[in-house]
Amino acid sequence: MADEKVADPGPLGLAGFAMTTFCLSTANANLWKGAGVAAALSLAFFYGGIAQLLAGMWEFVRKNTFAALAFSSYGAFWLSFYAIEFWSPHALVGTNTVSIFLLGWTIFTLYMTVAATKVNSAVLAVFVLLSITFIFLTIGNWGAGHATMVHIGGWTGIATAAAAWYASAAGVINSTHGKVVLPVGPRG
Repeated sequence: MADEKVADPGPLGLAGFAMTTFCLSTANANLWKGAGVAAALSLAFFYGGIAQLLAGMWEFVRKNTFAALAFSSYGAFWLSFYAIEFWSPHALVGTNTVSIFLLGWTIFTLYMTVAATKVNSAVLAVFVLLSITFIFLTIGNWGAGHATMVHIGGWTGIATAAAAWYASAAGVINSTHGKVVLPVGPRG
């Protein structure tokens, strides 16, 4: 680690993911309705999207395949979610557009969860919770929609955001202090 070319971009990627996920999840959980969606869409482009994509690119420089793929992909997730909401012609967006989109991300997240078993317990918690969130949101958005499933997905999304914020905080606080202040539970 002493010969790193760039600082650890992990806390940035996790923070961008956490904040954007939190805002959208509060809307899915029916806490603040439109306010959460508006906040999430703004964040989806810049913080969840671009900042996370950049964190992924910096992880490639660090030769961290897992983090590079995770941050680049979820950065692209948020950018493409923004695109579906703002740039897709309504004629092309069908009833199941969001559910098909979420199904693809559920599959991706499930195999990334398997890989996360070798990272640390904090990151594994993020991926387990995110897998559960995507499963509920995919089912909740299928067909005519199932509000209860979306609400459950919203609450598990809030838990996912909390876990991602913890992992981000641990990364920046532990690095800044030069010792473990917030444990992440090493694995593998």
